[in-house]
Amino acid sequence: MRIPLTIALGGLLAAPVHAAELTIEVEIPSMTVAEYHRPYVAVYVEGADGKAAADLAVWYMLKDTAAGHGTKWLPDLRQWWRKSGRNQAMPVDGVTGPTRPAGRHALSFDARDPRLAGLAPGRYSVVVEAVREIGGRELLKIPFDWPATAARSGQARGRTELGAVALSIKP
Repeated sequence: MRIPLTIALGGLLAAPVHAAELTIEVEIPSMTVAEYHRPYVAVYVEGADGKAAADLAVWYMLKDTAAGHGTKWLPDLRQWWRKSGRNQAMPVDGVTGPTRPAGRHALSFDARDPRLAGLAPGRYSVVVEAVREIGGRELLKIPFDWPATAARSGQARGRTELGAVALSIKP
């Protein structure tokens, strides 16, 4: 009798665990300007203490080219650079990516992702910072609680370098 019960309980424990999912949509607006450069963008999680808790994405020119200078302009992402960027060797594996064109871009992470797995329970903000050469700078924050106990969403809207930024969390 104990063997079937052990097998049954073992099967329940081996069932897949569905982790919380965090999705961020970032809109880079289309601009009609004389000289357009794609923005450098940092997406990260900031704790209630204002310190960077996890880098989720950093989009920049990966190499020096005639059109730009790779990592030279990363310090212009001022908040991210002060909190996290200057302590990193670029490119950061799993975080670094090329600049993105105008349009909507989605990032999705689950709770098992190493960038989120280390977050202690508490209040956080998703921060999206953008800067563009011969352009402006913009920073948006969307607060959230982690871990997610119920579905939540939040939005912020930029004025110049960022359009709509949306956060969706599913437990």
